[in-house]
Amino acid sequence: MTIRPTGAAAGGELGELLRYWRGTRGKSQIELSLDTGVSQRHLSFIESGRSAPGRQTLMNIAQGLEVPFRERNRLLLAAGFAPIYDEDAWNAGAMKSVNAALERVLRQHEPFPAVVMDRYWNVSMTNASTPRFFGTFVDLEAWPKPRNLLQLMFDPAGLRPFIAHWDRTAKSLIQRVHRESVGHVTDERTRDLLATLRAYPEAGDALRQDDTAMAEPTLPMVPLGFVKDGRVLNYFSMVTTVGAPQTIATQELRIECMYPADEQTDVLHRALMAGAMKP
Repeated sequence: MTIRPTGAAAGGELGELLRYWRGTRGKSQIELSLDTGVSQRHLSFIESGRSAPGRQTLMNIAQGLEVPFRERNRLLLAAGFAPIYDEDAWNAGAMKSVNAALERVLRQHEPFPAVVMDRYWNVSMTNASTPRFFGTFVDLEAWPKPRNLLQLMFDPAGLRPFIAHWDRTAKSLIQRVHRESVGHVTDERTRDLLATLRAYPEAGDALRQDDTAMAEPTLPMVPLGFVKDGRVLNYFSMVTTVGAPQTIATQELRIECMYPADEQTDVLHRALMAGAMKP
């Protein structure tokens, strides 16, 4: 499990978890009561351990607090119920229709890179252009699967030497980790990932720079630039998630598609993929 509030007394894990999520969402018991239809008195009794909620009541509370599916299972276990959200892997049989759609999206994005990742930026699927593109900078075979895209970018032995405007890019990527966390919560594994990234050489210095370094006056987004043969290829990403997910895997996966941020990059990228880009 991922969320581990401190100070939970024996038998009081459910109350501790609910207080944690209320604090995370910045909601009082009265506000949560208005959102869920569960009385403030009942909420108080549940949090103090004086009352045990029914499963539907607990799920109504979880919905009101926007608790991610993975952590809802922990709430259920703490209350004495069996988990109800499937934890099958992304490539399980039940995901067949979703995976077919993912493969279709990836193919349609050629000749630009597109990947499917989990909530921790571990790559599970790619289109053909992704390894071809990144393989022009590093030997991907030296990176065991599943490859973590952020570690590949931050590692000096990976893509880091080829990324333009490193200070700006590092800060932008770290902000994305926080912003795109499932349920907007930085869980234990995400914190471990962030610690790993900050431990790479130069990463810490980049993240201590003033936020004004993020400014990009000519574009509506912060581009990700790769230096190839003395020229910078600028890209931006669009992220797609599954609408109305019903399992943990579908809630946590996302498709990230890279697009050229300018016309010159579009031309250079197509030439690179065709093997015709000249220094």
